[in-house]
Amino acid sequence: MGQIKIVEANSKAQKKEFISLPFKIYKDNPYWVSPLLLDMRHMFGLNGFIDGILGAKGKHPFYEYGQMQLYMAYKNGELVGRIAAINNDKYNEVHPDEGGTGFFGFFECIDDQDVANALFDAAKKWLKARDLTKMQGPASPSSSYDFGLLTKGFDDSPRVDMPYQHEYYQHLYTNYGLPCRQELLAYKMDADTIFNNEKLKRGAALVQKRYDVEIRPINMKDIHNEVKKIKDVYNRAWEPLWGIVPLTDQEIDAYADKFKMIAVPELIPFIYVKGQLAGMAVAVPDFNFILKELKGKLFPHAYKIFTKKKDIKWMRVIVLGLFPEFQGKGIDAVVYKHLIDAGLEHGFKYCEGSYILKENVMMNRGMKAVSAEVYKEYKVYEMDI
Repeated sequence: MGQIKIVEANSKAQKKEFISLPFKIYKDNPYWVSPLLLDMRHMFGLNGFIDGILGAKGKHPFYEYGQMQLYMAYKNGELVGRIAAINNDKYNEVHPDEGGTGFFGFFECIDDQDVANALFDAAKKWLKARDLTKMQGPASPSSSYDFGLLTKGFDDSPRVDMPYQHEYYQHLYTNYGLPCRQELLAYKMDADTIFNNEKLKRGAALVQKRYDVEIRPINMKDIHNEVKKIKDVYNRAWEPLWGIVPLTDQEIDAYADKFKMIAVPELIPFIYVKGQLAGMAVAVPDFNFILKELKGKLFPHAYKIFTKKKDIKWMRVIVLGLFPEFQGKGIDAVVYKHLIDAGLEHGFKYCEGSYILKENVMMNRGMKAVSAEVYKEYKVYEMDI
């Protein structure tokens, strides 16, 4: 069995170890893509002068309303696992009926149930000490960031800002006693197939005329005011959905800073109905295609972001939301048609739509209407503690 020791990761040196562990866990996996180390340093309070210049300034916005304790597992003196115990005050303010939910995230572990159990126990103990009654995850650190455990689609690299984990993680979770709370889906769309979908073309044209739908790409020259609209749409359109927590101004600003370098204005459209703002969509090129080569480091190969941009074949639709009064009218078909056309113009061949709750009947029906297929699945787990 070997001796297992759980250690809090509080110092800079320990946090650097915490960040570096996935490179060991996935060293022989051809599909894993390292997140930018810049982002990880920002998340754990290690950002330095250069990081600040690149946009990771100050404390990460999650800490406006959340707290986190990092743990590392050593077996026979070797680092073999990690986890974060997370308290999200905003989540429990928005979902008071759940009775106090805590989270775990940033879980990585060798294929060893004893190590996994020790990590989950550490997180559970920390959460219980804060009078939380449930433990849910993986949320790294919340549903607004890395969320869910991959359970289908292991033979493909993740699209940008999507998680990837080893297949055996499912057994580590379930053997610990963590049941599935929610299922999330990722859809694959072949641009040529969808573009030739005559039903979609006719339907989109009829809806656009009937409701006087106008698509306006984001104005990058007025990004400050455009970001205000993004926040309004996100927090109103997605508020009723399971697990959603409204984004703060600082989080919206951080997302804008993160994606403005890779943003394609035509892929971030605002939707207007008779001149009234009705919703928006956000799609981005799959820069994981390039980040995979960078191995988490922008330097010395940051130039590849620009030189290889033209070779990206995937885009990802991150959000598509309409205010409740505009839902169920087929307006989403107009948006899909716009994104398809814009994607083809920029040379993309494939599109991922994610995440979509498995229980979200309307969104899943819309995906099937545009000939999309489920190609990856994720689960969120939860247990009483």
